[in-house]
Amino acid sequence: MRKLVLVFMFFSIASFAQQDAQFTQYMHNTININPAYAGSRGVISIFGLYRTQWVGLDGAPETSTFSLNTPLNNSNLGLGVSLVNDKIGPTNENTLSADLSYSVPTSEAFKLSFGIKATANLFNLDVNKLNPEDQDDPNLQNFNSKFSPNIGAGVYWHSDKAYIGLSVPNFIETNRYDNNEVAVFKDKINYYLMAGYVFDLDPYIKFKPAILTKMVQGSPLQADVSANFMFNDKFVVGVAYRWSAALSAMVGFQITDGLYVGYGYDRETTNLRNYNSGSHEIFLRFELFNNYSRITSPRFF
Repeated sequence: MRKLVLVFMFFSIASFAQQDAQFTQYMHNTININPAYAGSRGVISIFGLYRTQWVGLDGAPETSTFSLNTPLNNSNLGLGVSLVNDKIGPTNENTLSADLSYSVPTSEAFKLSFGIKATANLFNLDVNKLNPEDQDDPNLQNFNSKFSPNIGAGVYWHSDKAYIGLSVPNFIETNRYDNNEVAVFKDKINYYLMAGYVFDLDPYIKFKPAILTKMVQGSPLQADVSANFMFNDKFVVGVAYRWSAALSAMVGFQITDGLYVGYGYDRETTNLRNYNSGSHEIFLRFELFNNYSRITSPRFF
């Protein structure tokens, strides 16, 4: 079993550092970390994202996600579904989630939304990619796909100008391939706190600072601080800093009222930058409007 521990040293570092899939442009993909976000945009919102991390490093994370969320008729309910595929080295993880939210007005501008998330996770380890010295090692013979359910919750207080969110996407900790000696992969509880505010600098320029913090037991507190500018309700440019980890640049363009495209690039600030050429992230969001829930101007979140 000692050989297996050594083989997975890199992947353990990656998984414990990140745990949940990591996104630089999380503010456009909030449904993945906070179920209370479902339906908050007031339209049917369809979102797809692809991220390749640490390009040039063998076995580096590669993530694809697709989501749809919408308000239900003209009610206080919102519904969302999402699929995340996360690959790290010989591991392949698929997570399917369903989200339900309920919103109550707290003022003329703000709503407080409560959300619950139900998740089905399928985790697969491809031992053929490990290239062990002993192909007949009994410790490598029982690595079948592992299924695990989970449940999460979140709150989201928001208006067209500001938001604060607190969420725990998964309440159940999961040890996979646990033989009482070592668990190859561990899912721990992730706690998220996020906030942002939009300032109107003039009729054509908006500025939004934002922060996302994530806490995982046994790992340092992670904080993402970002600053984005929107010009003429069409073009977005911004920068972000992931504390003691990476610097990021982001751009986006509102092609039509319902179609938005964005790109992000990360450059590590740790010694890992010597072994990769950075991380790339691209996404597309398509929204369908109706008579009772049309967004009058584009939003950052």
